[in-house]
Amino acid sequence: MKKIIILIAAVAAIAACCPKEKPAVHPEWSYNSVMYEVNVRQYSPESSFAGVQAQLPRLKELGVDILWLMPMYEIGVEGRKGTLGSYYAISDYCKVNPEFGTMEDFDRLLAAAHDQGFKVILDWVANQTAPDHIWMTTKPADFYERDSLGNAIWEYDWTDTRSLNYECKDVWAAQEECMRFWLDKGVDGFRCDAAGEMPAEFWQGTMPGMNADYPDAYFLAEAERTNLADADSTFDATYAWELHHLLNEIAAGQKTFDELRAYLERDAANYPESAFRLTFTSNHDENSWNGTEFERMGDCAKAGAVLCFTLPKSQPLVYTGQEIGLSRRLQFFEKDPIEDWSANEFTEFYKKLISLKHNNPALDAGERGGKYAEIPAPDGAFAFSRTKCGNKVVTAVNFGTEPAEITLPLKGTFTELFSGEKVRGRQTLTLPAGGYAIYFR
Repeated sequence: MKKIIILIAAVAAIAACCPKEKPAVHPEWSYNSVMYEVNVRQYSPESSFAGVQAQLPRLKELGVDILWLMPMYEIGVEGRKGTLGSYYAISDYCKVNPEFGTMEDFDRLLAAAHDQGFKVILDWVANQTAPDHIWMTTKPADFYERDSLGNAIWEYDWTDTRSLNYECKDVWAAQEECMRFWLDKGVDGFRCDAAGEMPAEFWQGTMPGMNADYPDAYFLAEAERTNLADADSTFDATYAWELHHLLNEIAAGQKTFDELRAYLERDAANYPESAFRLTFTSNHDENSWNGTEFERMGDCAKAGAVLCFTLPKSQPLVYTGQEIGLSRRLQFFEKDPIEDWSANEFTEFYKKLISLKHNNPALDAGERGGKYAEIPAPDGAFAFSRTKCGNKVVTAVNFGTEPAEITLPLKGTFTELFSGEKVRGRQTLTLPAGGYAIYFR
């Protein structure tokens, strides 16, 4: 009886020091969510919606919450790169790529994903279209950016695209109409490609209406711009590109954790407390063009993922194949499917990280995340804690080339995530090069 009274008192004490959660700025379901990027073309030998649907049970077991489908719209033929072309050169926003199946096949995938509890977001490409997009012949000339001779132009080396003209407000209306087409079909939001290439005024002028009409929808900007980080007027989340490149450079020995400390201070100062920051060690661009996480981060690839799951504001991303330790670059314009999805050590690694994210409120993204505090560590290593009410998560990583000894000032009983070992009180551990540990209570 005495033990029960003590337990009740302890719970009451924790509740007393835990303020009530603020009203949600983002969809309620999103705060502890993990995103998974689906490369539909490479997801199965069939390169189809059905091929993705067949793997939903495996993804459910992995534990991810949001399925981000890379562009699955009809793509252009004119100027097509490679054999199959780029997903990002779209010829009709409201049709599906026949390479992947029919609209009915997409509807079945969407319904099946929802039935299994997933949220589904689509990759939205608002900056440009294919040269043979239907708008090229059905819209006025000023719908596209043009040179002095009247030719529609493109950016960078995107020769298979033509840039839309955002000085023309009709473009704004057309984009919003097409986005609403998919929201009305039941998709849960969008990852907006190259969102920083368009004027912020476009997003600020169109997003409030969509946020109001679809209050449970989620919007991610592929941009690192503070004026796109207000969830009320624009996006729920923005890309943490600077962090991504910084982790690559620390892993390569080109920068130190001093730069990470400075980055975290800037990020906290420049972005709203409520901002979600998408964190990742890989995605479709990085994998295809800059190399796998193993090429870029070497033995620190797993330690980098540990940071992406536990740093402040983070909403982590897992890219197609990372959960099986895929160690090759996927071709972008050709069929290059992953055929063996057998579970292995990487599967278990990501399962544990995803479960940690779900079950520890200290790791919630945005304004609901726990207080951050750095823990002293030797050069090449980094350690910190996240604390929210009675929940505490302590992370330690070693990006150095030599073992690092770190003392963690733990109080009470903690569990180490990867070993399952329970420990009590202050812990001194030696992390090997590329090593990592997470303790939670």
